Amino acid sequence: SLLYALHKGNIGKFNYYAGKGANDRGEPSLYPDIDFCEYPEATCASAESKELRWTVPFFEWTERVQSYNQDGWQYFDNLVSFVDRGMTDESFIHSVNRVLELGCHES
Repeated sequence: SLLYALHKGNIGKFNYYAGKGANDRGEPSLYPDIDFCEYPEATCASAESKELRWTVPFFEWTERVQSYNQDGWQYFDNLVSFVDRGMTDESFIHSVNRVLELGCHES
């Protein structure tokens, strides 16, 4: 799955906020002993891999989809519009899928 494999730039961010990077700065860390930059395979091969299978996708979703704001298209604004219109127009779903897979909402 795309979510299980952190995008290259997000490995460092995940390490900074949730891994050894946070711990090294003296901040609370979910995984203080795992350096995801040196050991990115930890998401699938560490003792914490069952938990990481959920933590990593949530991080990726937040970083790649919820924070998306390009060319006037913002995830949250479009989510509200999608819900307000009765969740019947699939263009929102397709745009979110493109953001997740391609990094761009446009086809």
